[in-house]
Amino acid sequence: MKRIALAVIRSLFQLPYWWFVKVKKLSNHDKYSLSDAYAFIHKIVFTITRRCRVTLECYGLENLPKEDGYLLTPNHQGLFDPLAIFQTHEKPIRAIVKKELASTILVKDVINMLQYVPMDRSNIRESAKVIKYVADEISRGQNFFVFPEGTRSKKQNEILDFKGGTFKIATKSKAPIVPVAMIDCYKVFDNNTIKKTTAQIHYLKPLYYDEYKDMKTNEIAQCVHDRIQECIRENQKG
Repeated sequence: MKRIALAVIRSLFQLPYWWFVKVKKLSNHDKYSLSDAYAFIHKIVFTITRRCRVTLECYGLENLPKEDGYLLTPNHQGLFDPLAIFQTHEKPIRAIVKKELASTILVKDVINMLQYVPMDRSNIRESAKVIKYVADEISRGQNFFVFPEGTRSKKQNEILDFKGGTFKIATKSKAPIVPVAMIDCYKVFDNNTIKKTTAQIHYLKPLYYDEYKDMKTNEIAQCVHDRIQECIRENQKG
């Protein structure tokens, strides 16, 4: 949390403008596009990361599909994970988020601006509707990311089991699945320090529909999980 405080202090004079002018303005979806909103976030995250004394190493951007309409499935280590995506993924991308975040002060404004989709995982009927909606949006060319673990692992570079239900989005939309490995991202905001730190994000080779069409969603989940786990094992330092 000390690093969050550092970011706030170093951005003290810009935060009011970013939040109460830019975010509010770009939340007007009738006037501003998702591309406009995402370009703003993509730009300021570079500034925030630098002020947080964080070096983010990015690998595998060449693996991202050329055509829009794909699903990123990162492991979830901590609060920095979405920022790692914002900084490295140039094209607009939306996300499924926990429903409670949609009513959290300040955070809800960013969620609205970026057209994120809240979901209550405890409500099966609502979850099914969200999965169908997101699958339809991906079929129309939107990119999404979702954390298949459903929560932060809180085990450093260990990852939890991936939930098969997440991958119904892919099977319904027939979209490419891009596994994403987060390494040492937990060190940024989840360790109580402001020492310089380095985190990694790896975009792995995608799974295309022809590769997973005959697999059950739990099998897809395990396949993606194992690819990410292997990447972490090969690239974590220390």
